[in-house]
Amino acid sequence: MAQEYFKVAEGGVLVDVSCGSGLFSRKFAKSGAYSRVVALDFSENMLRQCYDFIKNDESILSSNLALVRADVSRLPFFSGSIDAVHAGAALHCWPSPSNAIAEINRILRSGGVFVGTTFLRVNPSAPTIFRALEQSAGRTYSYFTQEEIEDLVTTCGLINYTSKVQDSFIMFSAQKP
Repeated sequence: MAQEYFKVAEGGVLVDVSCGSGLFSRKFAKSGAYSRVVALDFSENMLRQCYDFIKNDESILSSNLALVRADVSRLPFFSGSIDAVHAGAALHCWPSPSNAIAEINRILRSGGVFVGTTFLRVNPSAPTIFRALEQSAGRTYSYFTQEEIEDLVTTCGLINYTSKVQDSFIMFSAQKP
């Protein structure tokens, strides 16, 4: 589904922020639709796991896939240099989602697209099913409502916001003006 949003970025550079094990990064690279795919994560362990998957997949070895360790709130790219950014199931994990989305906006070229997915806080006053996981992991995540995500994305300067919701999961996209 995400690649449908990235049609405008075909032939360009796509950055998969908070790539984790690189599941989406590898799919984007295998598609051959982009001149370069950057798998980016803050976690060195996740990037190692991503690298292990890549080196065991001969169909990726000749592709234009690079691994980069960086903080999503301080991306190591020139302003306006990236055609597309993907953040799969990541927004709720970022310490400062507004800083991260502002930084994504900074690196996107005019007309570039940002696509993200995350889990929703359906009812702001109801406890989420994720509370037990948060407590066992010793970490607090930031879950948003649909309206909060739209407000966050548009406040950071992106336009043409769209979203699709299924149960407590949302996929959204927006463009840089």
